[in-house]
Amino acid sequence: MQDLINGRCGWCGTDELYVKYHDEEWGKPVADDKRLFEFLILESAQAGLAWITVLKKREGYRKAFHQFDVKKVARMTVDDIDRLMRFDGIIKNRKKIEAAVGNAKLFMEIQKEFGSFRDYVLSFFPNKRPVVNHIKTLSRIPSVSPESEAMSKDMKKRGFKFFGPTVCYAFLQATGFINDHLEGCFYKYTREIIEK
Repeated sequence: MQDLINGRCGWCGTDELYVKYHDEEWGKPVADDKRLFEFLILESAQAGLAWITVLKKREGYRKAFHQFDVKKVARMTVDDIDRLMRFDGIIKNRKKIEAAVGNAKLFMEIQKEFGSFRDYVLSFFPNKRPVVNHIKTLSRIPSVSPESEAMSKDMKKRGFKFFGPTVCYAFLQATGFINDHLEGCFYKYTREIIEK
């Protein structure tokens, strides 16, 4: 895999959906808890699979999980889970669907405790600021970090499922808490750091 393709990180190749995701979302700081919940659901669904698999089913996930309304997802029942097991728009893994509902309840508990899920995430970062890594090749991009390990460990203690250190790291990359755009990628420095 090339490190850079057409001036952007080579992991997205030339697939239109992947390129659009890279250019418009990946690494862009997210401050909105609804968007953070969306990525939490999607990254958890991705565990053990290629990200493109989930990305192609994103619209299905929006329909299945009430446009990522955390309160509505938290109220989903066994009947809802049974219905989603027959819905082709998402990955039909019962444990992951159940985890999405359970994680929604825990997400809301964190919001109550920290004021927002974003503030919770930042509590694992030095000076509560996102990190910008300076990486030149795809092979040097890590799969975990001290922040993802600490956050994942805390989330596991709280009862979250399908959110180990690697999934957590992917979540932090996707939502801009860790900027892993390669040096030379023309999107590297278009990602503003969101401050309070």
